[in-house]
Formats: sequence, C-alpha cells, structure tokens
Amino acid sequence: MTTYAVLLRGINVGGARSIPMAALRTVLTDAGFGDVRTYLQSGNVVVSSRKSATAVADAVEREIGAAFGHDVTVMVRTGAELAAVVAANPFARPDADPRRLMVAFLREPPAAERAAALEARVAPPEAVHVAGCEVYLWLPDGMGRSKIAPAVERTLKAPMTARNWNTVAELAAMT
Repeated sequence: MTTYAVLLRGINVGGARSIPMAALRTVLTDAGFGDVRTYLQSGNVVVSSRKSATAVADAVEREIGAAFGHDVTVMVRTGAELAAVVAANPFARPDADPRRLMVAFLREPPAAERAAALEARVAPPEAVHVAGCEVYLWLPDGMGRSKIAPAVERTLKAPMTARNWNTVAELAAMT
C-alpha cells in the first residue's frame, strides 16, 4: 500500500463547491481507499491505496463527481514526493513566514519555455521557482496582494492547486 496526499482544487473556497470532509472521508472509504484522513476543510486528503497515483486521482475525481456532483481536478503526491518538495524548498530560511510561501502542484511539469516565461514575470520582492511538477511562490505581501500568483496558471497553461507551506509540511508529515 502507498500513502498518498490527494489535493482537491477549489473545494470549500468562498462557499463554492462545498464538500463536507466527513462525507468525503466516507465516500472515499466506501470506494476502497484505506486510512482516509482529511486536513482542514480545503480539500486535503490522505489515503492509502495499491493503485498508481494517476489511478487514485482518476478514482477520486469520479467518486466526487458521483457523490457531490462536482467536477474537481485532483493532484496526487506520495509521501516521498512531498518529502522531496519540503527538502527542495528554495525559499527556506529561519525567518521566513510559512504563510507567505505557497506551493502550486501541477499534474505534469510545464514546458520549459512556459516556466521561463513565468520566472521572467516576477517582480521583487516576490519570487517564484519552478521545479518539476511544483511551483514555489514566495509572496511576502500575501496571496491576495500578489501580482505573480494570479498569473501562474495562465502562464504555465496547466491546471494547478496551491497550498501554503504549513499545509504542505503537515501533509508531508501525514504521509
């Protein structure tokens, strides 16, 4: 069995696409996933499965559609992959506010020219680093005031879901 972090895009944000976490745990348990746990109310789930990450993502998307009527994009990472995300943090420093660091998770790495275009758009004090299927964002003025955060998905032309550093670290610990 592999333990996966399942990241749901756009769930329970601003009252849209509401999914109660207790109901989600029940749906995923009934679908055959093991050790189903949720973290916060914003679409963070940890499950165990013998399926591949792609099969887990597809199954979770199907189950959410059937149970809740929502078309949800799902990103999946193993515990080892999340540990690597934590270890590779290019903005790690003792004084860094973890609420100002975000990681955007993609299904596949963006084209090199798109990643370069995103990195070229950044204006200090913000910073961005594309590493494989993750985009690290340093947003010292917060997500709401960020100039680069709204441009990530448009520039990379890839669906994504973002989590703050505290959530990334907690999910890594849970997996």
